[in-house]
Amino acid sequence: MAGGIREIKQRIKSTQNTRKITRAMKMVAAAKLRRAQERAEASLPYAEKMREVVMSIAAGAKGVKHPMLQSRPVKKTGYVVITSDRGLAGGYNSNILRMVTRTIAERHQNKDEYTIIILGRKGRDFFKRRGYPISEEYVNIPDSPNFADIKTVTRKAIGMFADGEIDELYVVYNKFISAIQQDPTELRLLPLGDVEKVDNSTVYDFEPSAGEVLADLLPKYAETLIFSALLDAKASFQGAQMTAMGNATDNASEMIERYTLFYNRARQAAITQEIAEIVGGANALQ
Repeated sequence: MAGGIREIKQRIKSTQNTRKITRAMKMVAAAKLRRAQERAEASLPYAEKMREVVMSIAAGAKGVKHPMLQSRPVKKTGYVVITSDRGLAGGYNSNILRMVTRTIAERHQNKDEYTIIILGRKGRDFFKRRGYPISEEYVNIPDSPNFADIKTVTRKAIGMFADGEIDELYVVYNKFISAIQQDPTELRLLPLGDVEKVDNSTVYDFEPSAGEVLADLLPKYAETLIFSALLDAKASFQGAQMTAMGNATDNASEMIERYTLFYNRARQAAITQEIAEIVGGANALQ
């Protein structure tokens, strides 16, 4: 019985230590979430305004065409997939990876029809283990990334489209809804379309010309979309980790209560047994 009591006591101590870690991780994720959410929200007005300008130029400037706006027969598709470098975030990575693998299985017959540009160690390890074609991989991206941190990624992805290596490009990431909800999202990045749906009531003057302005803005706009998706994904990760660590802390507290109850019962049974043995021994001496 004494051995059982010691074992239960060790489990209580171990679970208490685990609870301290998960509680600290929850607090850190909550602090990072606020900053990440603010940055993600701050990037939206810029991206929306740039889209308005780009699409207005494309829709209103007669005779102006650009390869990034032109659809072509799709022989190969590129996917920019954003995951995290770390785990302990619930279904954050598994949800996005499940979505990507399902989409690839539905759209493509073989590995020659697609390639993956992966951001995040979790996604890289997942796709490498399963033999998916990866053209580029980027890990150790900061929790608060700057545009310079992913400029290589954006230029590589856009360059692959411009050079004809791929005929369409998607970015797949977790869109931040709230701390407890992150939606796996697929955004078609290239070619840019839907110009006919843009409100073209705003008139712009161009210098030197609409075509040259458009040629300069389109790559920047595509880069902005990828960066905005990354900021959204970072906020989603912090929200998912905060929620996961909160649930882990609650579960640890429940386990501690249960182990404490078992410990008290075992201790009471041991004391009762000792009293019974003493009484029995005293009676035997009479």
